[in-house]
Amino acid sequence: MISYQMSIFAENKPGRLAKITSILGREKINIRAITISTSDVFGVVNMIVDRPQEAFKAIEKEGMTVKLKEVIAVIIDDKPGGLDSLVQLLLREKVNVENAYGFVLESWKNAVFVIDVDQIERTQSILEKAGFRVLDAEALASAEPFHYMNY
Repeated sequence: MISYQMSIFAENKPGRLAKITSILGREKINIRAITISTSDVFGVVNMIVDRPQEAFKAIEKEGMTVKLKEVIAVIIDDKPGGLDSLVQLLLREKVNVENAYGFVLESWKNAVFVIDVDQIERTQSILEKAGFRVLDAEALASAEPFHYMNY
């Protein structure tokens, strides 16, 4: 199951994030997860949104540099060692994590770890065989992903 991350490249100055959120708000696109990384003059805003294709078009139309990339959203236990069990599996299988971030769905129950990996199809297979649950774009964008996935 594939999810999509939108990456927006922008100058690191006041108003850039506000421009992005204004565009998405106007288009009634919901942000489900966000990270911001900066490097002096420029930064990258990574987002999971409820309608990635529409968000991509809206941001691009405004002249901003944007990329839509396939990622894997893995459900992990929200407890000590929950992330470690996933990361150790990826290490054993020699999967390189190029970018990642997480968020909690239900405190002390479930979290989602979004990973951008070098071998997405192989990684999906590894995760499924190991019993990890993965959310697709529709479930991740949903307000209630576990209801959608029948967990």
